[in-house]
Amino acid sequence: MAPLAPSDIRNVALVGHHAAGKTTLAEALLLSAGALSRQGSVEKGTTVCDFDPEEIARQLSVSLAIAPCNVDGVKVNLLDTPGYADFATDMQDALSVADLAVIVVSATDGVQAQTEDAWRTAAALGIPRLIVIDKLDRERADFDRTLSEIRAAFGAGVAPVELPIGSESQFRGVIDLLDDRATLYDTSAGPPLRGADGPIPDDLAVTEHAVHEQLVEGIVVGDDDLMARYLDGEQIARAELQASLASGVAAGAVFPVLCCSGATGVGVDRLARLVVELCPSPDRGRPAQVSAGGVTTEVPADLSAPPLLVVVKTLSDQHAGRLSLCKVLSGTLEPDTVLTNPRTHADERLHVLSQLRGHETTPVDAVGAGDFVAIPRLAATLTGDTLAPKDKPVTVVFPEPEAPALAVAVAPASRADEDKLMSALQRLCEEDRSLTVSRSDEAHQTVLGVSGEVHLAVTLERLSRKFGVTVERQEVAIPYRETISKPAAAEGKHKKQSGGHGQFGVCHLRVEPLERGGGFEFHDEVVGGAIPRQYIPAVEKGVVEAMARGGAYGYPVVDVSVTVDDGKFHPVDSSELSFKTAAMLAFREAVAHAGPILLEPVSKVVVTVPADLQGDVLGDLNSRRGRIVGTEATVDSMQQVTAMVPTAELARYAVDLRALTGGRGRFRAEHDHYDPVPEHLVAGLARSLPSE
Repeated sequence: MAPLAPSDIRNVALVGHHAAGKTTLAEALLLSAGALSRQGSVEKGTTVCDFDPEEIARQLSVSLAIAPCNVDGVKVNLLDTPGYADFATDMQDALSVADLAVIVVSATDGVQAQTEDAWRTAAALGIPRLIVIDKLDRERADFDRTLSEIRAAFGAGVAPVELPIGSESQFRGVIDLLDDRATLYDTSAGPPLRGADGPIPDDLAVTEHAVHEQLVEGIVVGDDDLMARYLDGEQIARAELQASLASGVAAGAVFPVLCCSGATGVGVDRLARLVVELCPSPDRGRPAQVSAGGVTTEVPADLSAPPLLVVVKTLSDQHAGRLSLCKVLSGTLEPDTVLTNPRTHADERLHVLSQLRGHETTPVDAVGAGDFVAIPRLAATLTGDTLAPKDKPVTVVFPEPEAPALAVAVAPASRADEDKLMSALQRLCEEDRSLTVSRSDEAHQTVLGVSGEVHLAVTLERLSRKFGVTVERQEVAIPYRETISKPAAAEGKHKKQSGGHGQFGVCHLRVEPLERGGGFEFHDEVVGGAIPRQYIPAVEKGVVEAMARGGAYGYPVVDVSVTVDDGKFHPVDSSELSFKTAAMLAFREAVAHAGPILLEPVSKVVVTVPADLQGDVLGDLNSRRGRIVGTEATVDSMQQVTAMVPTAELARYAVDLRALTGGRGRFRAEHDHYDPVPEHLVAGLARSLPSE
């Protein structure tokens, strides 16, 4: 079977805040298009897009899912995205390969934190946007209030093209503002509903006429010919208005607002048709950006071009193995095609091609540019990777995930868990690129980098369910350091007799502080053979080992200069071990008399928040011993606060900032430097030195 032409495909990402109704709306669209025989329920765990046990248990989408359907002969790939902040990377990934963002807003809850985040992400990627006010059948649903919030949040260009008929449980239809028609639904019939033309209710006629005129004026203003005809009093045909509206949507200048109820099905069939009419097809939307040799170029969706893919999502099943969801950016893909991964330089044979709906796969013969394909068992290819022809190894520009906001140490609950832990975590990282795993050799900890507490809980549940690994959570050890504040000197003597050759070594060391970040310097000023030349490296080795073991407070010592200037040896009993041990003793004593200082890591933190929350954030950072470096406004009318904050004070900052700002704040942190620990905190941080 020949692949679909790009003009017959629409790629639509459903984005918005958690519980706005995205998954239910996806289910309703699938049912309306005939892709389902009955509508599943989020509450019952029977939807197509929420199929992981963790999603079903929480009634919460935690990863990107795809569900294609056919609307009037056009294939619509619905990308259902998580709305919870912890899983924003999947939302970002979906938008990077979509041609239209459908921003779903709950008529009961209005514009929320992740609604704004989805909008900002789509705007940054240049994605056309359409807004759907959902849940109009719910108690406390208010279309006018929600529309006002949308206009206040997203400004110019927001244009309602539908008005609801009835409210809450009486929501029964919509008015099409393009052609002054009403569509009514018999909600007693149950979904899927099909609307029928009906009269505009008398109580809405005046409002509808005024909003209709505003909409028409907003559409024709972007077309000189339509504007002239409109000013001459000509009635502009719906088809022309719709074509002009579609151009405005594609240009990112107009953001239509529609209304529906995913639960009852009212307005869903109209939404499906309008998505097809207003969403740019892959060959008319944004071309893919690719990089080769440092030069970025565009690749159009062309069936006759060489095949080019990007991996959008990696799914893993303990029985079926790894499955890669890819978007075909150009060319035509057939089974057994061989492509190259430019990152790993490995060739991948694409043995089987499938269409993915939720977690169900259907084999296909060919997939063309603009469409999605699922490929099993790619050996060396992960999410974000490119698959390209060997002779044209370009790399698709794919967004990088944000750095983890929360670090948590985990320890295996048993020896059996210890043997499987790292390999299991590596498998999870392949599925979820917002998850990171690192090993702290200093603290002997395995550290997970996650986006928040819910992300952590889901990760640990998957670890147990998929791989049978149980772990215990621990606090991440803060990498404190020590240094000295003044010069000092000491002698170390190691003497031991045990029959036969003994051990003897004496060395005299001077220690001096270096500037912060100076590291370590070692100088040899021994004269007259007080210490034979062959033992000087052993002295340096002993100093380095003593620095690593810890100084007066039990933490590694940094930023010191050490000079060996004298010593004694025995022609029989001296050895490298003797002088190494003597150096360790001398160094430890010298540091104890050199004004030891405990240092703590300090992170540079950049917090982005709405302007009205800046004061709260500044106060919170001050309470964490933070030093404010500066504030500035961002291009999206947010405030950016930069501060230097002790790393120990940031252990739960991701959770606390979300609570403080209602989810509207975000931050990034990176290590910047070390500063002395305040005197009143030092005693509580000192620890015993490891035994010799």
